[in-house]
Amino acid sequence: MKLNVVFLGKCNYEKALEIQYKLVEKRQKGEIDDTLILVEHPPVITIGRGGDEANVVASEEYLNSMGIDVVRTNRGGDVTYHGDGQIVVYPIVNIKDLKMGIRDFVYNLEEIFIQLLIDKYNIEAGRYPEYTGVWIENRKIAAIGLAVKRGVTMHGVAFNVNTNLKHFQLIVPCGITGKEVTSIEKLIGSKADFDELNKLVLEYYCKIFNYDGFEELDINTL
Repeated sequence: MKLNVVFLGKCNYEKALEIQYKLVEKRQKGEIDDTLILVEHPPVITIGRGGDEANVVASEEYLNSMGIDVVRTNRGGDVTYHGDGQIVVYPIVNIKDLKMGIRDFVYNLEEIFIQLLIDKYNIEAGRYPEYTGVWIENRKIAAIGLAVKRGVTMHGVAFNVNTNLKHFQLIVPCGITGKEVTSIEKLIGSKADFDELNKLVLEYYCKIFNYDGFEELDINTL
């Protein structure tokens, strides 16, 4: 089983969302195989289905002055932040073909980053009993929010690599109080190799989900 991969580089959140919808429709119709989008967004705050706008604690005026948009979207979860130095992973995957439910799918997504952090950085990452995502004790390093449309997933994982953690003070991340957000940069004390980590995320994704390999998909040809 092969995986398509789309490297979007730095891409506006709403533009990337349009691309997701296009790929979801094609995956639903069986016109493309499972596809993984890897992207970095300019600073943006997103609110998931049922998310509480009160968890955006910064004022609209302040966010406007910083050029940070607030976007309501159809993923699960509450409020999160995307920005420079964060790898965002959008799997456009038919979970029926993978023969797994959404809980198993989320578990496997978490496992990608847990294994990567342990293997490559000796960072003892794991799960937190009450919450999804990847944690180092009570500090979250990867947030997960998904939607499933006719058996095909969209949205996904936000993985903090060299992310500006001060921007998380603009929100209550995922609506969870009393917990911190962290990044690889903070944990190792220096900037991580962002391009190398994109490759590692793809490598571990293929490993955990048992893909034989991947092919880069040119979305301009679709």
